[in-house]
Amino acid sequence: METSRKRICRQTQVIFFFLLGLFMEIAGEPRRYSVVEETEGNYFLTNLAKDLGLGQRELSRRGVRVVSKGNKLHLQLNQETGDLLLNEKLDREELCGHTEPCVLRFQVMLENPLEFFQAELQIIDINDHSPVFLDKEMLLKVSESSPSGTTFPLKNAQDMDVGQNNIENYVISPNPYFRVLTQKRSDGRKYPQLVLEKALDREEEPEIKLTLTAQDGGSPPLSGTAQIHVEVIDINDNAPEFQQLIYRVQIPEDSPIGFLIVTVSATDVDLGANGEISYSFFQASDEISKNFAINPLTGEIRLKEQLDFERVQSYEINVEAKDAGSFTGKCTVLTQVTDVNDHAPEITMSALTSPIPENSPETVVAVFSVLDLDSGENGKIICSIGEDLPFFLKSSVENFYTLLTERPLDREKTAEYNITITVTDLGTPMLKTQLNITVQVSDVNDNSPIFSQTSYTLSVRENNQPALHIGGVSATDRDSGSNAQLTYSLLPPHDPHLPLASLVSINADNGQLFALRALDFEALQAFEFRVGATDRGSPPLSSEALVRVVVLDDNDNSPFVLYPLQNASAPCTELVPRAAEPGYLVTKVVAVDGDSGQNAWLSFQLLKATEPGLFGVWAHNGEVRTARLLSERDAARHRLVVLVKDNGEPPLSASVTLHVLLVDGFSQPYLPLPEVAPERAQADSLTVYLVIALASVSSLFLFSVLVFVAVRLCRRSRAASLGVCSVPEGHFPGHLVDVSGTGTLSQSYQYEVCLTGGSGTSEFKFLKPVLPNFQVRSLGSEMEENCNYRNDLGFNIQLK
Repeated sequence: METSRKRICRQTQVIFFFLLGLFMEIAGEPRRYSVVEETEGNYFLTNLAKDLGLGQRELSRRGVRVVSKGNKLHLQLNQETGDLLLNEKLDREELCGHTEPCVLRFQVMLENPLEFFQAELQIIDINDHSPVFLDKEMLLKVSESSPSGTTFPLKNAQDMDVGQNNIENYVISPNPYFRVLTQKRSDGRKYPQLVLEKALDREEEPEIKLTLTAQDGGSPPLSGTAQIHVEVIDINDNAPEFQQLIYRVQIPEDSPIGFLIVTVSATDVDLGANGEISYSFFQASDEISKNFAINPLTGEIRLKEQLDFERVQSYEINVEAKDAGSFTGKCTVLTQVTDVNDHAPEITMSALTSPIPENSPETVVAVFSVLDLDSGENGKIICSIGEDLPFFLKSSVENFYTLLTERPLDREKTAEYNITITVTDLGTPMLKTQLNITVQVSDVNDNSPIFSQTSYTLSVRENNQPALHIGGVSATDRDSGSNAQLTYSLLPPHDPHLPLASLVSINADNGQLFALRALDFEALQAFEFRVGATDRGSPPLSSEALVRVVVLDDNDNSPFVLYPLQNASAPCTELVPRAAEPGYLVTKVVAVDGDSGQNAWLSFQLLKATEPGLFGVWAHNGEVRTARLLSERDAARHRLVVLVKDNGEPPLSASVTLHVLLVDGFSQPYLPLPEVAPERAQADSLTVYLVIALASVSSLFLFSVLVFVAVRLCRRSRAASLGVCSVPEGHFPGHLVDVSGTGTLSQSYQYEVCLTGGSGTSEFKFLKPVLPNFQVRSLGSEMEENCNYRNDLGFNIQLK
């Protein structure tokens, strides 16, 4: 029971696979249509919608197309009606030659969803060509000894039509000796044979002229004629005979020139000259004569030109063996050309897009087709491109490929791609063809300018020339063309009070910076501004950088003496007790310099003194001190000139005049010096005493003393109303700064200032903006009398 069940199941499977194979065979059979050649274009062949069982709307929706092998399409399809029409007038002989039936294969492709239908168009021949003899005249030599029934092959006519429109039969003009027979070759072509019906007599009729007519089977029939000249020759009664009537050979298409194809051999039983045979091609076409050569003595057939399987696949060579007389023998050599892989694939570029904009999505770069003229495996091809490229190949219709971008391209990374398309067949050996294409990537403005530095520090020395080049900024842009052309500009400063437009300018093309006017370090030591770089793309992109300009100091300010003030109406006099020890501090010269750095380092020097060696000036702080003990022989009044010099290059200096009065004690009265000190040095003490002695005895001495006392009393009363030491207000530049290091304002000094009851601190207003740390205090009422007595030197000032 189990065995019978398995047998039934096995039989069911066999029947199922048989029916399935039968169905696939029927479904895969192509549809065939036919049309008569020379039919005018737009001829209606069929309605594909009906043939495929589809409605017209469904046919249009699914996207039907007719695809033909090769690039030429002989049919056209009406997408709306589904009618298949003839595109142009067809010539069967041009398309197919002698091949019958003449069938053009095409495919019907439905795109959505994808489906193919095979179809064929058969072109039916019409009788539009007449038979034609290649030789209009033929010479035939017939021995007079030829018996009746002897046949003589004649050259056949050619007709471009096929089938019944080809040559049907041959007829010969009426004559008593010959008749013609129509024979058929292995390839289906018909040729004439002349049959001798009556023995010839050369003496009676040495030459016979006949007209041979070839007729085709068309309706109406067409014909062509040729003239036959029969020459009757004497006594040669044996014709050469070949060992084989048909030779079959195969030759590879890459066989070299001179290659031996076959050797034909014929024998003649006649003796002597009548038995000597020569070989030649019989009725050789131009194609055969061009490609083959036969040795007339040996019968060797060799290759004369290299063959091409893709052009001609087979040759039929007729060989004639002729003896010394008029007898001949015939044989046929059927040569089959075998294919070798001798054609590399061909690439035809249909479209190429270059350049391609960067950052674009999937883009079609190129469309090309490939073709291999070989057949079988030798004609199958594989297409590829190099690896690590942002491109890929996509196969479209038959033998067509599309090259597309795989991802958006970046010109700044790679501006140009060299793509090698390689097409390889599957033959042995494998042949390949490569096509190199260059694809350029066009620029898009997607990169902002980049400065070489985020910030720049430039230095310029003060008092510069206007339009002085002080440096520059530089930016680059990775884009190209106008997208990389940069324009530089000054951006508005953060400080609205900074007159940037009057300080610097920038070259818009190269970013070079220039100072528009002379800069003053004392007024502006440094300033900052921003510079912008903008490209010329669309839309433009920009970036900015910070520029700091540092003004370098120049030694263009001389030292300024703050104390003692030199433009006062009455100079101050310093009191020194005669009992002062060496190094006693007489006073301190206070000076400042508007410059900075070493240009503001001040040094002091005693330039001139009434009595050299009595006083000295400390070079670094301007303190005037006694150099030795004072004596009674020293003059009471001294005039010192102190030089204040900075450390610049070249150095600048200022001088100050000090008046010193030697007193025995601060309680004794003294007379101040006149406003203008004598310019020349005073005489020594002895000379002074002599002059005074002489003057005292003079009548004018009393008058001089009275005038002198009156003047001094007047000045004392004025000093009492204004203060002890009248110092007028003067102009001090507000930009002066304290000097560090060895400057004159770095230490604290104390001066005593005695103010009268009617005076106040407002009398020292000139000290407030310059020395804001001055402290002025009153000595009290107990010192007023002494202050009036001491006049200008009774004050106390503390500097910090």
